[in-house]
Amino acid sequence: MEVTFLGTASAHPSPSRGVSGTILRSDQGVWLVDCGEGTQIQLMRSKVKPGRLCKIFITHLHGDHSFGLPGLLCTLSSAYVDPEEGRRRTIDIYGPQGLRKYIRVSLELSRSELTYSYTVHELRVADTEWPADWESWHPSHNAEETLHPNEQQGRDISVNEGTSTYHLFEDDHFTIWAAPLRHRVPSFGYAFHEKPQPGRLDPSILRAKGIPPGPLYAKLKSGQDIQAPDGTTIRPEDAVGPPRPGRKIVILGDTSDSSCMIPVAMETDLLVHEATLANEHQALCLERGHSTPAMAGEFAAKVKCKHLVLSHFSQRYYPTSHETKEGEESVQKLLDQAQTAFPGGKLTAAEDLMTIPVPAIS
Repeated sequence: MEVTFLGTASAHPSPSRGVSGTILRSDQGVWLVDCGEGTQIQLMRSKVKPGRLCKIFITHLHGDHSFGLPGLLCTLSSAYVDPEEGRRRTIDIYGPQGLRKYIRVSLELSRSELTYSYTVHELRVADTEWPADWESWHPSHNAEETLHPNEQQGRDISVNEGTSTYHLFEDDHFTIWAAPLRHRVPSFGYAFHEKPQPGRLDPSILRAKGIPPGPLYAKLKSGQDIQAPDGTTIRPEDAVGPPRPGRKIVILGDTSDSSCMIPVAMETDLLVHEATLANEHQALCLERGHSTPAMAGEFAAKVKCKHLVLSHFSQRYYPTSHETKEGEESVQKLLDQAQTAFPGGKLTAAEDLMTIPVPAIS
């Protein structure tokens, strides 16, 4: 698995950074978390194949996390048709209440039709959890009954009773969770839990029994018995080691309090946490629903993460690869502040088009 950062800026794109968009790539396909303005351009600049994109997760509906979504959905029309089979794909989109209406109205008013189907699954928010000033906007987050021609009806996902978490998806390979974050609008973090992986196969044992590499190796690793040339039965436990723990990747949206993520973020292998402004601007961060490097580092330490990646930087902080001039500040300052709160932990400042591998656990 690996994570690629398409955009790492807050608020708006700049010459050195795009806004929020993060790719999680695994053997199961390509998943995108957030889709700010210009994400599809960054996607084309990356090594990611758009045709493999099968799930999109939107953390919240602020424009720097969602304005690129309608355009990306239209562009994917040319990537989602299998030229050999003529088969049309379906994409699943997850996000907060209101996302269904946002996509539907954008596509309808622009008269946009797609070559594939899409489904929006909304995370429902309790009335008591909307921000205090929300009523002044008089928003209606409910989509009309008529679906877009390419839309399939999605699920309304409620919080698990007695917890702060949402169970979004599960198959043989992954379980995906979400939990709310404190921000100026409903915001979520997503936790991608890989299920335990099969143990490593020892080919020397099989070669000694006269079994050459081939389909029987895969059959044994999948948990099935096989027959050696001499007629003896070889069981998986004879040549395959114990199952290996799956990996955990947690990607958060904008937040001034990530504590609700703790149940699904413990001992994560890779944590992506925003660090919009330096520690001396904490009061402003809290007012605007953001985090400082110290807040990100403290959360990383609390959940015992193995690798903390900072992102969502204010435009005032230049990438570490940028040669700063007198009076300019680098994200190195943010790294240093986070490291103090996360002593000894592995720490990285994300840059656009940076890819970080998350190797399998031995």
